[in-house]
Amino acid sequence: MKPILDNANLLSAESARTQYGAICWRTSATGLDVLLITTRDTGRWIVPKGWPIKDCVGPEVAAREAWEEAGVEGKVCDTCLGVFSYQKLLPEDRSVPCVVAVYGLKVEKLSRRYPEQHQRQRRWFAAHDAAILVAEPGLSTLLMALETSTQEICLKDKSMLSPPVHLLRI
Repeated sequence: MKPILDNANLLSAESARTQYGAICWRTSATGLDVLLITTRDTGRWIVPKGWPIKDCVGPEVAAREAWEEAGVEGKVCDTCLGVFSYQKLLPEDRSVPCVVAVYGLKVEKLSRRYPEQHQRQRRWFAAHDAAILVAEPGLSTLLMALETSTQEICLKDKSMLSPPVHLLRI
């Protein structure tokens, strides 16, 4: 099998890559809202996610991606809400399977200026609506279950990381 170059690592096409993502949420008068962003290439709705970062644990990576891709500042839950898989499209019509560990992030502030502000759109949706908009079935399932799981895990979770996202070590 011909290896593919992805994220500066050579992998075979069968090797699944790990990513970390954030389900950014807030409570509103109508229930739980989820912040979705668009992909840079196709404009699909997704949650912020990215590759592992040296010396950072999953929740820290998820929070950093939420800051860079959506301008989110808040508290990230130490507990993984779940995982979903998808095919990451690469140049030359290639792809690599990815598994994304997702962490809840309670949004405290949305910054006007953030690293990818000109590359993506961001928008709040009711959790149910967000589940319909995303293309990945596993992510859709996680979003559908969010009404109860985020409240149970993150609202009561004493292990939430509290430093502002942009102050986390790089």
